[in-house]
Amino acid sequence: MVDNQNDEAAIRSLVETWMRASQAGDTETVLGLMTDDVVFLVPGQPPFGKEAFKAASQGQQNFAIAGKSDIQEIQLLGDWAYLRNRLEITLTPKDGGPAVKRAGHTLTILQKQADGKWRLKRDANLLTLVT
Repeated sequence: MVDNQNDEAAIRSLVETWMRASQAGDTETVLGLMTDDVVFLVPGQPPFGKEAFKAASQGQQNFAIAGKSDIQEIQLLGDWAYLRNRLEITLTPKDGGPAVKRAGHTLTILQKQADGKWRLKRDANLLTLVT
């Protein structure tokens, strides 16, 4: 049985959890929100997966992360969904250096897993530097 209202709420919760965990430096929680075969697409880099995401996250431990998410669209297609989002992320070095702000849009494909939870499967992240 398809339950669009609960599925949409679950996807919104996933995004909120991702944002909170990212800001807290909780990489393990973020990794648990994605499939093992996730693929990320970002400008200027070849596609990468979960292990590269984990390594990049560990490289951000010296930064305070702040951000906000504005979900602009969720479309449910059975056990698949896509999400269009606008993000603003600010990375501030913990040693007091200048902050770096990125903003832009993402297009995310999610898949409902056998355990009933939605997880990120593909993500195209188009954030750019804000000056």
